[in-house]
Amino acid sequence: MLNKKPLELLAPAGSADIGIAAIDHGADAVYVGAPRFSARANAGVAMDEMARLIRHAHLYYAKVYVALNTILTDEEFPEALDQISRVYELGADGLIIQDLGLLEMDLPPIPLIASTQMHNDTPGKIQFLEDVGFKRAILARELSLPEIAEIRRHSKIELECFVHGALCVSYSGQCYMSHAITGRSANRGVCAQPCRSRYTLMDGDGKAVIPNRFLLSLKDLNLLHDIPDLAAAGVTSFKIEGRYKEIDYVQNVTAAYRHALDAFIADHPEFCRSSSGHGVPAFAPDPAKSFNRGFSRYFLRGGEDKIASLSTPKSIGQLLGPIKRLDRESFQIDGSDLQNGDGLCFFTSEGELAGFRVEGIEKGRIYPSSMKGLTKGVPLYRNHNSALIRQLQKAPGPRRISVEADFTQTADLIRLEVRDEDGNNAEWSSSAPYVKPRDPLMAKEMVEKHIRSTGNTPFRITELRMEGQLGFLAAAMLNQCRRQALEKLLQIRYERYPREARPLVPNRVPYPLKKLDFHGNVLNGNARSFYARHGTEILEPAFESLPEFAKKEVMRTRYCLRRELDACLKAKDARQIRAPLRIVDAHHSYLLEFDCTACKMSVVFLGRK
Repeated sequence: MLNKKPLELLAPAGSADIGIAAIDHGADAVYVGAPRFSARANAGVAMDEMARLIRHAHLYYAKVYVALNTILTDEEFPEALDQISRVYELGADGLIIQDLGLLEMDLPPIPLIASTQMHNDTPGKIQFLEDVGFKRAILARELSLPEIAEIRRHSKIELECFVHGALCVSYSGQCYMSHAITGRSANRGVCAQPCRSRYTLMDGDGKAVIPNRFLLSLKDLNLLHDIPDLAAAGVTSFKIEGRYKEIDYVQNVTAAYRHALDAFIADHPEFCRSSSGHGVPAFAPDPAKSFNRGFSRYFLRGGEDKIASLSTPKSIGQLLGPIKRLDRESFQIDGSDLQNGDGLCFFTSEGELAGFRVEGIEKGRIYPSSMKGLTKGVPLYRNHNSALIRQLQKAPGPRRISVEADFTQTADLIRLEVRDEDGNNAEWSSSAPYVKPRDPLMAKEMVEKHIRSTGNTPFRITELRMEGQLGFLAAAMLNQCRRQALEKLLQIRYERYPREARPLVPNRVPYPLKKLDFHGNVLNGNARSFYARHGTEILEPAFESLPEFAKKEVMRTRYCLRRELDACLKAKDARQIRAPLRIVDAHHSYLLEFDCTACKMSVVFLGRK
């Protein structure tokens, strides 16, 4: 990897088993939640399980990052520091944090990663993070390619970018809707996801313009075909969202992005993979076949026409095509590979998502569990692919690390030297009196067969050189030779794992903003001290500490409902909707405010209806 820039495929892990599956399917790194204080509170991983995952990842020189990325109360710092110390001792490669109060603590020298919850969206913010000691910043999801490139021009910090999965409609770390209505704070890891709820859009006359739709629910991100441009803009870590996702989702999506990233690296020799070993999935990966709400590039290319999933927050899956023919009990579509047990869905004439199970297939006719709502021409989607799931449930072959081997035989000795793709060497030798073979060619084939038979080890002999005059050797001797040499190589790989230590050195670099309101998410004295040291005044505490939420902005987003509904105030021939606009649910009302110069929308909490 000399003089090459490593690119990292980063996958989610809601458990050790999912993280191991991600590594086996090509991830260069995985991220997991700490047992407590993770932004996905129910996806924390116990310490013993984390240790198991770290050992598996480090075998392939893949990394494990631990998320402890909620804002903390003063009382929680001792427990948080204890967890940080423990994950460092286990060998974790990075700590993802949101609360800058942690930088006031005596942290172990674990590399720090700035969570996307810090809303890392400007060159000034990213440069500040680099200056105070962060190794990496996770970029805000809303950024365009030119904005990412501009950040890269102003800093050298590693840039991590979401490329796939669910999208938060609000700027990350700037959403307070859940806490305002349920007391469950997104910045404390327990978001109730009100963005996935139904709302009615009311105009200035109090008329319901759009009734009972999922007005804040976005499609899922898919940047599978944008890796070359992201790499050119300066991204070095490509992140898949989904610590709440099941193992089959992580396997399929990780394998798809591994294939795309490898194809890019093959055409661009200035880049390389950031971990070792290769595996071949026993299936054809396709993200469309896993959970998705429809796909979007979000604002990477400056904004798409439609990025919301207004009809449903649920998975619609893979588009199959329209119904061509149907009768009372069955229907037909063209070119499908449906199987019994598949789950299909469609949108009814009222715009509601409905679904059914495939109960039988006979001579091209598909017999569903229900015919209700099905009509000719209705597009069908498959949101449960039983054949793919069966393939994914099969244990994959081990991810293999390439090894070159040199086998030598002398009059009284055999020796096997092995070198892996990362330059690690191991050697094993044993006394073995030379026995002249009856058939020299067969003796050579015997050595070839048994030295290359690496079985279920993580190694693959890619090149075997044999020196000396090969004599007769028993299979047991050759197997022992191979086994001992590879076991030594395995131990050497662990001993030489290139772990980075980054001691934190406090400084007084000025923060880009001189004043912060509740959007600064300052919930504790440590955070106040940090910002004071860096020249920033805290005007009010975190939203969670405010005595009253009415008329407070609870969401700020680059997503604009006016534009989504073809009612943009800057567009010609736009749909006319009288202001001010509100959205309401069964219990609450919110005012929508639009900054048309910056193309941003704010959601202001008005209180209970």
